[in-house]
Amino acid sequence: MPPIIRWEVHRILLLWNKITGMKKLLSPLLLFFVLVVACAPSDFETPYLPPTQIPFYASETPQIIVPVTETPIIIIPEDVTPEIIVPVTETPVPLPVAQWWEVHFTDPLTLNNENDPTGSIEERLLQLIDAAQVSIHIASFEFNLPRVTDALIAAKARGVDVRWVTDDENGLEIDAKPNRGQFTRLMAAGVEVKDDAGRSALMHNKFWVFDRQITWTGSTNITVNGIYKQNNNVIVIHSPEVAAIFEREWEELWNAQLGPRAPSNRSTQWAILDGTPIQVLFSAEDDVVDNLIALVNDAQTSIRFLAFSFTDYPLAQAMIARAQAGVDVQGVFETFGSNSTRSELRTLWCAGLPVRQDGNSSFLHHKVIIIDDSIVVTGSLNFSSSADEDNEENVVILDNAEIAALYLQEYQKVWDEANSVAVGAFVCE
Repeated sequence: MPPIIRWEVHRILLLWNKITGMKKLLSPLLLFFVLVVACAPSDFETPYLPPTQIPFYASETPQIIVPVTETPIIIIPEDVTPEIIVPVTETPVPLPVAQWWEVHFTDPLTLNNENDPTGSIEERLLQLIDAAQVSIHIASFEFNLPRVTDALIAAKARGVDVRWVTDDENGLEIDAKPNRGQFTRLMAAGVEVKDDAGRSALMHNKFWVFDRQITWTGSTNITVNGIYKQNNNVIVIHSPEVAAIFEREWEELWNAQLGPRAPSNRSTQWAILDGTPIQVLFSAEDDVVDNLIALVNDAQTSIRFLAFSFTDYPLAQAMIARAQAGVDVQGVFETFGSNSTRSELRTLWCAGLPVRQDGNSSFLHHKVIIIDDSIVVTGSLNFSSSADEDNEENVVILDNAEIAALYLQEYQKVWDEANSVAVGAFVCE
């Protein structure tokens, strides 16, 4: 199913919601019916439908909300008996959740002690590793966290299929340098690790699939800098349907089906979870930036973005066009490199858009777009032609106002810490 058609149908549903005053999209069943009608071509395949039950969690268990600056808070309804969550250091148990998604952000101002993972993204990753029973399949760019190495070795020892695909230069080759060596430890313990076969482009993905049930992705590299110094995000999706999409891509990477010639399965890379449509895209085979431009072109009220690297001129022009049409567009660039001629900071600033440069002395590493306070784009892909056309990247697009609200909170925090572009920084034509 072509993505533009899918989002065209989605816009019809959004219009219906506005007319009827509904707070959510139409029911998954009706949405599925509309999609079937809209996608009658012969290449349409059976879609991934929401599971009737996901064994990993029960709907009666407490919801876990992870604030940016605190250890997770458990909000327990009055009529529910609280469950005991066993710390990572004890016998691992699945962490109960009350919904199919989790969103986590790094906080370099307060959660910056690499010797104490309490409350951090690393702690949550360790919990997922310790809970895995069957498989942990990883496609992740770089790595230097000893505690994660220990947990993966322990998982391998208890019979879990642990395998990792990484980049050659930034993964295996750099492993011999100081403060590295974690891939060497994994391989010595029997964990298979492969790189991207010496390609000049990057294997830049950042996703993990646990037991073919749970997917972890976002912008975060599994490194000290990625978790304790940079601004990053993670979204964890509890869904066998979404996990199957990432598993298929992982198998392609494992079998060295790389680059733009890799098969595109875009027409089946979607799911509907509790009324939330989700689309997954992979570069270089899925024309990701074209899909992002289509989303931007559809924006009706607002666009917010956080960008480590933003050098794609057509995407910048699409944002300028929406701003000229009355859409509220603003964003934050990572300071490093954003004054260069390749960056689109100058393009947007000279067009009069409110843009800033981040205030983190390390990196703003997000790759996030939030549209109309509802649609969230996140993943490993920087907004550049090399990421779109050459690298191995992953992107998740979903429409959920509750999730979007959390990303907007992170956006506002980064915006408030960011710096205005200095007067005279650019000469505008």
